[in-house]
Amino acid sequence: MLRIDLDILQQWVPVGGRVLDLGCGDGALLDSLRQNRKAEGYGLEIDPKQITACIARGVNVIEKDINEGLSNFQDKSFDTVVMTYSLQVLRRPDLVIDEMLRVGRECIVTFPNFGNIRTRTYLMLRGRMPVTKQLSYQWYDTPNIHFCTVRDFEALCHEKGIRVLKRETVSSHSPDRHLNRLAPNLFAEAAIYHLSK
Repeated sequence: MLRIDLDILQQWVPVGGRVLDLGCGDGALLDSLRQNRKAEGYGLEIDPKQITACIARGVNVIEKDINEGLSNFQDKSFDTVVMTYSLQVLRRPDLVIDEMLRVGRECIVTFPNFGNIRTRTYLMLRGRMPVTKQLSYQWYDTPNIHFCTVRDFEALCHEKGIRVLKRETVSSHSPDRHLNRLAPNLFAEAAIYHLSK
């Protein structure tokens, strides 16, 4: 079963479209897009175990570090470039987003919202970096190097002249699900953005 953010973003991928999935993991999203949206494309991944899982699913995968850029892809060679839960682990996420919008007509980005009230409260009450279901690492072994909030991401889009076509925010806790539409920076656990230039 796919995560709720993946269910949402699938609706934004055009039927029959060409997709590039950055940090594609085990290829579950590309496999689902192939079955449900008749989309074709490639995944980029650096973890050998995940690459093996992609191959087992029949997903086209290329071993590549996203931090090195996407210079091996031509401008607008994909309808949609997708990156789920990788933004915060990149050295220069702003440059990767530029590259996503160069090689794709549109892009979809999902990321954990570090401005979430539960994250803030955990830090305030415990005085320690939060460890949650979504952020399951300790401060010393986390791959997360850029902590981003909904407001931070929207400021970046504004600075770069990136159009936000759609935005959805999600929360798994009952009161937060109802409040995240009113104050997404405070109540959303994750954000999903559909972008274009």
